[in-house]
Amino acid sequence: MDRRPGLSVRLKLTLSYTGFLMLAGAMMLVAGWLFLTRVNHVGLVFEPDYQLSVVRDFAPLAAVTMMFLLMFGLAGGWLLAGRMLAPLNRITYATRMAASGSLSHRVRLPGREDEFRELADAFDTMLARLEADVAAQQRFAANASHELRTPLAVSKSLLDVARSDPDADTGELMDRLHAVNTRAINLTEALLLLSRAERRSFDRERVDLSLMAEEATETLLPLAEKHGVTLETSGDVAPTLGSPALLLPLALNLVQNAIVHNLPGRGHVWVRTAVRPRTVLLTVENTGEQLSAEVVPTLTEPFRRGTERVHSDQAGIGLGLAIVRTIAQAHHGTLTLAPRAAGGLRVAVELPREVARNGAGPGRSGYGAP
Repeated sequence: MDRRPGLSVRLKLTLSYTGFLMLAGAMMLVAGWLFLTRVNHVGLVFEPDYQLSVVRDFAPLAAVTMMFLLMFGLAGGWLLAGRMLAPLNRITYATRMAASGSLSHRVRLPGREDEFRELADAFDTMLARLEADVAAQQRFAANASHELRTPLAVSKSLLDVARSDPDADTGELMDRLHAVNTRAINLTEALLLLSRAERRSFDRERVDLSLMAEEATETLLPLAEKHGVTLETSGDVAPTLGSPALLLPLALNLVQNAIVHNLPGRGHVWVRTAVRPRTVLLTVENTGEQLSAEVVPTLTEPFRRGTERVHSDQAGIGLGLAIVRTIAQAHHGTLTLAPRAAGGLRVAVELPREVARNGAGPGRSGYGAP
């Protein structure tokens, strides 16, 4: 925004300090003058000629005093204003560094707690979060580009082989191309879903989270049977306010991750819903390999699957938990991950509870009744 140049804050504060000092000095001189000339003192009477003499002697002294106050006020006010505004100069410098792309610079204002230091600390916190978000976005863009390039490169290689070898088995080639294209489509759809959840551009309605969990388990039951994983679903109605088009993928991603990252042939997955006074909870637990406390927090980052599972033939596109976290945050909820002592992972999604209008309890028959 273009603005006309004006006085600096330091100059304005200096003039304010000086003006206040001049006003105080003038009031003191007036009070002294009135005290000498207008107050009836016991045993002290001023004659008219003597009062005129006092005026002649007092006026130059008052002028010198006011001039001294003016110079002292300007100099002292300038120094005092500069000292008071020094923290703002550091914050301004940090802001310009951030605007130029250097997000690693911090104000780090020393001293005890006051308004300026609260502002500096809040600005440093904002810069730290912004730096982390930018770094995450850069990693996401690089990983997404790599993940999207891989199926395209594989498709090109398969087509080149088919072109160079006309007698190649076209059936096998078509199957491999179909698998590669399916992976690319799934990745693209996941990226679009992630972008939609981040924008929070969706309509909200009453949703039963337990129904989303049941639909997810029914949909993925063939996948569980293929991997020899037993699914168990339980819990109460979990009413919340959100988008069914997003909450269903949330449940699908949780259950699918629990199935594919499990003990083959003898795994278990437990899907539960619960109602709390202000929130509803969807919990998905699975058996599996032991996960360290250091690895678990990284699983929600895009394209992170855990070091032992990245090269597994069961590895997905690496966006499942990232999508779950984004959808939960878009619904003002939270995602919590914790390793199980016996192996595997416990994932909990907590969303705000939507209370039924008729005040019914958590039973299924009361939810949504007119």
